[in-house]
Amino acid sequence: MNAVTDLHPDSQNLDLRNWWMPFTHNRYFKAKPRLITKAKGAYYELADGRRVFDCLSGLWCSPLGHSHPTVVKAVQTQVETLDFSPSFQMGHPAAFALASRIAALAGRPNDSVFFVNSGSEAVDTALKIAVAYHRLRGDAARTRIIGRERGYHGVGLGGISVGGIVANRKMFAPLMVPGVDHLPHTWNPAQMAFSKGEPDWGAHLAEDLERIVALHDASTIAAVIVEPMQGSTGVIVPPKGYLKRLREICTKHGILLIFDEVITGFGRLGTPFAGSYFGVEADLNTFAKAVNNATVPLGGVIVREDIQQAFMSGPAHAIEFFHGYTYSGHPLAVAAAHATLDVMRDEKLIERAAALAPVLEKAVHSLQGEPHVTDVRNIGLASAIELAPYAGQPGLKAIKVFENALNDGQMPRFSGDILALAPPFISTETQVTDMVEGIRRALRATPATV
Repeated sequence: MNAVTDLHPDSQNLDLRNWWMPFTHNRYFKAKPRLITKAKGAYYELADGRRVFDCLSGLWCSPLGHSHPTVVKAVQTQVETLDFSPSFQMGHPAAFALASRIAALAGRPNDSVFFVNSGSEAVDTALKIAVAYHRLRGDAARTRIIGRERGYHGVGLGGISVGGIVANRKMFAPLMVPGVDHLPHTWNPAQMAFSKGEPDWGAHLAEDLERIVALHDASTIAAVIVEPMQGSTGVIVPPKGYLKRLREICTKHGILLIFDEVITGFGRLGTPFAGSYFGVEADLNTFAKAVNNATVPLGGVIVREDIQQAFMSGPAHAIEFFHGYTYSGHPLAVAAAHATLDVMRDEKLIERAAALAPVLEKAVHSLQGEPHVTDVRNIGLASAIELAPYAGQPGLKAIKVFENALNDGQMPRFSGDILALAPPFISTETQVTDMVEGIRRALRATPATV
């Protein structure tokens, strides 16, 4: 195979040994490979020619579906004009324009945007900004970060330290960032099972932040970081009033509140960001994924104006923040982002996501009572189906359901024994209901024991 010119190798005779795949059961996968060869609109095409519905918008990142012509044209034009521009000591106009556009969309047009290439990088960047901000203000003792159990903040060393998913952390304890504590997660099946939207029970769980503050003293705590909706751990929806109470406690003690909006940013809940959905304003917001429909890696941190200005007190010729990446504000990624935001605006796709949310809610909650289902959760255009695991084999049942769903033309996301559904914003009501019916058939086709 010529690696330069042959973009479509023979999938039947492909050597699978060399790619060590991320977050994948590599041995299981390579024994039964599932290969994607094309994508268009809300569908993927597999190597065997099957067309399957993209039930999770890629990995929460393709709300426009795939190969949207506006985005394709923007990237093609950009690569012919300016394929790369250094962001150290130089800049290109489109990146400045995009930063202004994102700040305005987030509702604070005077904020700054620091571009990175992924959600993981966005989180580590936000943590560094938070600690440095306090140091610049003379509060150098404020170094502690508070995360949350079951939180997912990417796979950087900062992200896994503040994250709360055991499997992501257990091998890397010697590398963890010191001085991290965790709030309890908010999922309680005894009180919340089959809740529609925000659960009524659980706002009091935010009071645990006061306990943590009392334990460590507020003068040592720089920031609290949470996902407004915990996506990767299975669509854990915050209880009513929970996020507002976190905001109140952080404000009371001078602690920065960071919202990890890598999944919720740019419309997943039917508003530009989750903060506006819940009526809570964070000090820093991370984003990635949907900002440019995942066409070229891009992420960033939205930084409150006064926080950014705290870095600007030294000589004008001095570097204020010793941090950044070669590909920060990459021209192709930025072009894709402008095109994506154009499409969202012109086709009113965030509004469409909001309109589809009750369709998804009604459909997915109809799975209550189906085989294996122990809980259904939803908010905005996102939902999760919790499955009873096979005894002694956690995670296997979700794989079996996933495989049955794939055979039925649906490609959901599975993690542990949870299925997640977050269809593209371009989906029709029929596609959303058909997706859930495909999951229903997959559940019924999955045996109770193995």
